[in-house]
Amino acid sequence: MSFIENLSNYQLDTLKEIGNIGAGNAATALSKLLDRKIDMKTPSVRITSFDETMEMVGGAETVIVSVFLRIEGEAPGSMFYVFSPEQAEQFVHQITGNEEFSFANPPYPEMGLSILHEIGNILAGSYLTALSDFTLINMQPSVPSLTMDMAGAIISEGLMELSRESDYAIIIDTTIQEPGADKQNIQGHFFLLPDPESFEKIFAALGVDGQ
Repeated sequence: MSFIENLSNYQLDTLKEIGNIGAGNAATALSKLLDRKIDMKTPSVRITSFDETMEMVGGAETVIVSVFLRIEGEAPGSMFYVFSPEQAEQFVHQITGNEEFSFANPPYPEMGLSILHEIGNILAGSYLTALSDFTLINMQPSVPSLTMDMAGAIISEGLMELSRESDYAIIIDTTIQEPGADKQNIQGHFFLLPDPESFEKIFAALGVDGQ
């Protein structure tokens, strides 16, 4: 059984706390970008199997929006930020005030995709910066890529390397909130996938011994 499968509740709470710090950084960046208040929370962190991960996004044939990046530096790995086309559409509507953007069918609007790419970049970068600051381990994000495709195609390719060592991933839920009675929360998920040797390095740096 791999290290990732043996994470304790305390270790998961540590990841959640780092997630909340990253969420706070992301909310600040988004608020400055949009010139209005944005809140972001990390309600839960959990371990899931690859099968459960696929079910979480609606099944292998469900179309999802994914921002993917490689984590480079002293603790390499991969990171996805995933949300549904409906949530992506809602996000773009709230950001732009333009409800004509649609992600129901291709071709998808270029401006809408550009906005999602930038948002995903901010969210992933903010979480990774918080993790790097906490651990004092140099971790840098690669240039992120945005994809809208079936979940099976996106996730399977990204998890292929890790699956040789483990059948599990860390899921960090996110909730983006904008004040206003007519504003709906936007739900998304981080899939955090440090390479197997990186995991123990990260938790050793945090002083978390697994107990």
